[in-house]
Amino acid sequence: MRKFLIIGLFLLGLGWAVSNFSGLAAKGTYDSIVLDFREDRGTAEIENQVNAIAAQFNVRPQLNSRFSEADHLYVVKGDRQLLNALKRSNISKYTEYIEPDYIYSIPEASLSGVVDASSAQPSGGQAPNDPLYSKQWNLHNISIESGWAETKGSGVTVAVIDTGISQVPDLKETKFVAGYDFVGEQEDAKDDNGHGTHVAGTIAQSTNNGIGVAGIAYEASLMPLKVLSASGGGTVADIAEAIRFAADHNATVINMSLGGGGESSAMQEAIAYAHKKGVVVIAAAGNSGQNAANYPARYPHVIGVAALGASGEKTPYSNFGAGVDISAPGGDTSNGEAGGILQNTLNPQTGESIFAAFQGTSMAAPHVAGVAALVQSAGVKDPDEVETVLTESARKVQDDTLNQFGSGKLDAAAAVNLALRGKITFNDFFRWLRDNGYLNPRFWIDGGAVALLPKLAMVLGSYLLAWFLRSYFPFTWSWSLATGLISGSSGFFFLKGLYLFDVPQYPFRLLGSSLPELGSAVQGSSALNPISASVLIPGLLLALLLGHQQWKWFAIGSSIGVSVCLATSAAIDPTLMWIGGGAIARIYLIVNALLCFGLARLAMKPEDKIV
Repeated sequence: MRKFLIIGLFLLGLGWAVSNFSGLAAKGTYDSIVLDFREDRGTAEIENQVNAIAAQFNVRPQLNSRFSEADHLYVVKGDRQLLNALKRSNISKYTEYIEPDYIYSIPEASLSGVVDASSAQPSGGQAPNDPLYSKQWNLHNISIESGWAETKGSGVTVAVIDTGISQVPDLKETKFVAGYDFVGEQEDAKDDNGHGTHVAGTIAQSTNNGIGVAGIAYEASLMPLKVLSASGGGTVADIAEAIRFAADHNATVINMSLGGGGESSAMQEAIAYAHKKGVVVIAAAGNSGQNAANYPARYPHVIGVAALGASGEKTPYSNFGAGVDISAPGGDTSNGEAGGILQNTLNPQTGESIFAAFQGTSMAAPHVAGVAALVQSAGVKDPDEVETVLTESARKVQDDTLNQFGSGKLDAAAAVNLALRGKITFNDFFRWLRDNGYLNPRFWIDGGAVALLPKLAMVLGSYLLAWFLRSYFPFTWSWSLATGLISGSSGFFFLKGLYLFDVPQYPFRLLGSSLPELGSAVQGSSALNPISASVLIPGLLLALLLGHQQWKWFAIGSSIGVSVCLATSAAIDPTLMWIGGGAIARIYLIVNALLCFGLARLAMKPEDKIV
């Protein structure tokens, strides 16, 4: 008997734990119902079923918005009794699902006070000149300035699914794209709450404009999508349609600083749709202090974000556990406004612009959305790869048994560096040009290395030779091939700047500078180095890269480029170190030019042809 009693108590406790753990799935309020009619049903057939519902239940379903027709998404006012009746009726055969149109809302947050911007002073040093930037501990905590050194989010569009966005003064220079108000069914998605504008500011507030505060990806574009009313509530049907709208209108990051209880097939399908189209979806974990994130943070393909305080601890209000993937600054105003997340927003009562400190996972999520925009701008586009970059670069927290921090604490600089690993950025290239004198016009005009016309002849000649090859052996042009053509025809000039600590540098000078600099590795000599002015470097590149589908074209292009470089040198100035400038040197250069060309031709396999 005691054995059965123990088992019974165990099962009872297990049931209590499961119900508490999954309580968010069961909880949720609604006053309307979603009917998603099957895609294989025609318009006339759906209209018949809508009329049948109206006749049988005395309520008439309506399309949720003007974007709903393609998905056959209808909503109807109703409660649990009507929901169960519809599920039991013949209508269910014509639908993919019938479910509650749950109301999601802004997680409970707090406004600790309005900050006076008039007395603030511009930041000094390398920091932006926004006067209140020194109060943005949150941006310092994620090492944003090191991230800005490489990218500021240009070319990325972030959809803010919230209460809308109002263009307060510190958002005047931020780029916007067209959005939509799903609450008022209109194009203008202005904010009437202040929450969405605050969230948008963290993502892309105008920066270095001498006003107020800074944003994370301030060269990105914002897409305002209003799904929450002035009171902060909205339906999953509207949110789901906003997600699809963002994906269909070229947004590549979505921020949802909202949430609630109740699982929705409509939203889950919309998130899967956006993910398939290459969109990174981020959501707030919720502010209930519970051991499970709210929806939509708990859905697959959503990055759920917990909140940190200024000292890096989890805030008391932040949800944790299931559904939390990463943590970011969310603020804690329990000891004053200095602990909050400061942004320019509006006073919902007066509509006036204010600088205010908020706290909440609503404030944490846009930090991750902003850094995701930086990662995408750095070249990582796939949503799964972006999530991997964010989570692998996060600062790990040891002994996090309750999953309070997910993969760790957001680190913008580390995320950008990880995204750029193995890539030469424009900033790198610009710095190299500057440091090596290539930005000085005299270098190109008076022969700082080589006269201008021979340089142009080498580059243009490599392209002409590639075109000649293409007419007999079709291939597809690519950046790898073009980069190889330029590198080879200019004599691998980038090798001159290669430096390894505590290693003799003369091999790099000999290999790197003899071709573009025509022998300047040996002071006072314009002679070519016969070691590097040969088939040696192209041959090594082809041997190393031929098995790689993309980089083999860099090797092929380099080989073509070097062949033109050597041929041009043979015609203009065939002088070689240790050999001289006579017929032997000219023959040496011509033979090696032909060998380079032959290697490039042999490296093109029959399967590379265009059929």
